[in-house]
Amino acid sequence: MSYWKWKIENHSFLQKTIKRCKEKNIILPKFSELREPEKIPSEIKEKLKSIGINEVHPLNLFRINWQNNLTNGGIGEVNFLEIPREITGIKARIIGLVGKFFPTGAHKVGATYGVLVPYLVTGKFNPEYHKAVWPSTGNYCRGGAFNSALLSVHSVAILPEEMSQERFEWLRNLGSEIYATPGCESNVKEIYDKCHELEKQSDEYFIFNQFEQFGNSCFHYYVTGYAIEKVFNKLKSEKTRFSGFVSATGSAGTIGAGDYLKEKFPQIKIVASEALQCPTLLMNGYGAHRIEGIGDKHIPWIHNVKNTDVVTAIDDEHPLRILRLFNEENGLKFLSTLGIDDETLNKLSWLGISSISNVLSSIKLAKWFEMNENDIIFTVFTDSVEMYRSRLKEMNESFGKYSTSQAEIDWNVCVKNQSINYMKELNYYDRKTIHNLKYFTWVEQQGKSVDELNAQWYDENYWHERYSTIELWDNYIEEFNKKVLSD
Repeated sequence: MSYWKWKIENHSFLQKTIKRCKEKNIILPKFSELREPEKIPSEIKEKLKSIGINEVHPLNLFRINWQNNLTNGGIGEVNFLEIPREITGIKARIIGLVGKFFPTGAHKVGATYGVLVPYLVTGKFNPEYHKAVWPSTGNYCRGGAFNSALLSVHSVAILPEEMSQERFEWLRNLGSEIYATPGCESNVKEIYDKCHELEKQSDEYFIFNQFEQFGNSCFHYYVTGYAIEKVFNKLKSEKTRFSGFVSATGSAGTIGAGDYLKEKFPQIKIVASEALQCPTLLMNGYGAHRIEGIGDKHIPWIHNVKNTDVVTAIDDEHPLRILRLFNEENGLKFLSTLGIDDETLNKLSWLGISSISNVLSSIKLAKWFEMNENDIIFTVFTDSVEMYRSRLKEMNESFGKYSTSQAEIDWNVCVKNQSINYMKELNYYDRKTIHNLKYFTWVEQQGKSVDELNAQWYDENYWHERYSTIELWDNYIEEFNKKVLSD
């Protein structure tokens, strides 16, 4: 039984969207162009060189890829950063794709494109009536608001009130309708409750829930997974092994890249990382934490748990301490004594809080499996310090000016001596136990069917069917663009 059908739903809505895009000169990039931006038409690539990456300009839709070159405004190589062994203290190599070079400075803008555009090109969403609602614990609503602005769609951002002030300021400057829900990073249910409240108020609110929208994981499967494969093929030698892919669970979008990578490299370990203060996958646990942007207290509908090999949890104190180490003057001064060159030191600001957490989880993975210099672990640096300057200020006010002695302590405690505690290598029934937790959120609370929940586990075609839909969406986008460009 198929639960996944995409066809033209409403020709009237579709015609209104085409008319709007024609009036505003909006062309939609195909997913194949975001995957391989070399395929973007040369005239568009040339125009992009004179457009700022965060400018609200429709051509910036073509910059929703991993290969933006901010030096010349063009398309370059995949943006990645390797964290030196002198910092990690392990033999295995840790490499992260860099989200800072996406529009908005975070990779979540890709997930929102993957979610919104299929609805536009199939007439499921009416931009003249509907408001695009982006429920989020951080960057997803920023990406959704940005793409909405590019496409001239009214956006609604929903996020916890305790998220960083930079996020709220950015959304206000873009003109989004904003709702701050009670709690912090892990208060996802409160976000869902607000969505249901808005839906009851009016059918103009169209909810794009990242935790259930497969366009989120499809983007990362098709675009992010391919980008990682491309980097590995560039770096590999006769002895190197692609040994692991680490991702915070979050909305389970980014970890969808692991499904692609496992098809290409079956031996890899896919690691789901979460906060120790809210160990939902590790211990069926709950709680509040400070690793912004990774969600918690439920299993996202779009998480293919069968492909998750290891679960690990990071004490939220650690990435915050390393945020200071990587960005305070005395932190960088200490790191230089380890032999880190200035160029690398200047790039450590490319990592935000959850990015640092991903590095720490990668270190734990390497130690757990006793990896050596032939092993390469990939992860994703979702955003940069630019979203967390206020957190640095708060820590300086609370703990005083950062010192080189504190930097040495933080490196030793949080990085060099990161332990293999709070890790679990999953067997078949461990995975099924995690998968079964979806029932309580998605069937009891959100109205999903038990039949589809079971299909996610037992139907061998379920996940492939969803990921392969990218090709169909590209066909719809191509037809859509032809009509926009027609006289």
